[in-house]
Amino acid sequence: MTDIELNWKFSDDLVVESDALSKARQQSHELGIDAIAPSVGAQTAVIAAATGARSILEVGTGAGVSGIWLLTGAPGATLTSIDTEIDHQQHARANFVEAGIPANRVRLITGRAADVLPRMNESSYDIVFIDADPQSVIEYVEHALRLARPGGTVLVAHALWRGRVANPTQRDDVATGFRNLLTEIASSRAVISALSPVGDGLLQITKLRA
Repeated sequence: MTDIELNWKFSDDLVVESDALSKARQQSHELGIDAIAPSVGAQTAVIAAATGARSILEVGTGAGVSGIWLLTGAPGATLTSIDTEIDHQQHARANFVEAGIPANRVRLITGRAADVLPRMNESSYDIVFIDADPQSVIEYVEHALRLARPGGTVLVAHALWRGRVANPTQRDDVATGFRNLLTEIASSRAVISALSPVGDGLLQITKLRA
């Protein structure tokens, strides 16, 4: 194991997840969902707390791992979460209850994000978290930046896509899409951004105020 791999493992092992999170993570594994790493979850919670988030939008509900982490950091926030899989959302709803999150703090929308996002109100969310179809990540980020309020933050999970994005010889559509996204965001004057290498990568994009 390389030093970098040891750093990643240490960062994940350092995080102590609640019983509800552990259950949601296990269910994610059983359902074939690639849940965010504990280190990424902890980082999203810190960002949610530092933002003082009151309204969070999530693209990709999964079994609730990321949603629980976000609401842990922002205990007064409401979460709107979009997913195509109603079965996954049913598991997530149960896991939110297990985590002690009141039902009125979570709104689950079953549908394709590409259909739902265009109908949502712009500049309405403090945080937009994206962990869904990687083939559509650029489209989702474009919508997210419209939906985030000025000063709000867009978070993109799996931004290093299993180590393939940093390797220029990997030219599949997903790796190339993430690479193009990262390059474009880094050069944008409308946002300030950072790429964290924890877990499978977390792209953080804060929308600058006019």
